[in-house]
Amino acid sequence: MAEKRIRVLVAKPGLDGHDRGAKVVARALRDAGMEVIYTGLRQTVPQIIEAADAEDVNVVALSLLSGAHNTLFPEVVNALKERGMDDVLVIGGGVIPAGDIPGLKDSGVKAIFTPGTPTKEIIDFIKANV
Repeated sequence: MAEKRIRVLVAKPGLDGHDRGAKVVARALRDAGMEVIYTGLRQTVPQIIEAADAEDVNVVALSLLSGAHNTLFPEVVNALKERGMDDVLVIGGGVIPAGDIPGLKDSGVKAIFTPGTPTKEIIDFIKANV
């Protein structure tokens, strides 16, 4: 029996219009054997949750550069819980100040990856935590 592949939704919440990092991560996850669904730019929290549910993902990987991470990342975590999807691993990345990371983790985001993080570190984290 073939091992089930990890399914990852890469999402860009809010008004952030930059997606180079998200696309690099998406390609690295795909190349590591994961199924990757990329939602595109400027997604609302409900759109992200709907896509995560419809695609039956194991991971929601949020990418944000606009500074709204302290609001949007916890909103995604809470919306997943409200939908009964609290088994979905939520990770985040982008330009996020080190001082904001503990609060994001307290809100349910399991890991934050900032610019310059080797993609292998993200891949290894996902494989170890799904």
